[in-house]
Amino acid sequence: MALRDLVPWTKSQEVMRTEERDPFLTLHREMNRLFDDVFRGFSLPHAGSLLDDSRAWPRIEVTDTDKTMTVSAELPGLSEKDVQVEIADGVLSIRGEKRSERSDEGRFFTERFYGSFERQIPLEHVEEDKVKADFRNGVLTVTLPKTEAAARNTKRIAINS
Repeated sequence: MALRDLVPWTKSQEVMRTEERDPFLTLHREMNRLFDDVFRGFSLPHAGSLLDDSRAWPRIEVTDTDKTMTVSAELPGLSEKDVQVEIADGVLSIRGEKRSERSDEGRFFTERFYGSFERQIPLEHVEEDKVKADFRNGVLTVTLPKTEAAARNTKRIAINS
């Protein structure tokens, strides 16, 4: 068998990939591309991370010091009457609802978030009766003072080099 017998073309033809010759493989590739574009366009989680909480809303920031713990949540477009903050069984709950500003008349496209939300943050050694919450410029800030036991339970560990 000569080497030229292994080459899949003649002098007048160009090399074609298998996918280009088979219409079903071309359809399969285009459908995969279409679904990839849809999931990327709507910022949906990847199939492997459907249970991942990294896309939770609202986004929060937690600051922990020796004396206080502070939780901040960005809630643009909401007011304090749209949000509820509760502590029960050692869990801080921030919940509320953002309602659409438009009616469903006509067609429109939106990337904004609407609907109910809830975030829960577990707490330890917090004086629940001294918790304060402030809401300014679309940012909710919850200040949670720690108990004296929290300061006593902290032990610094030396790092060896």
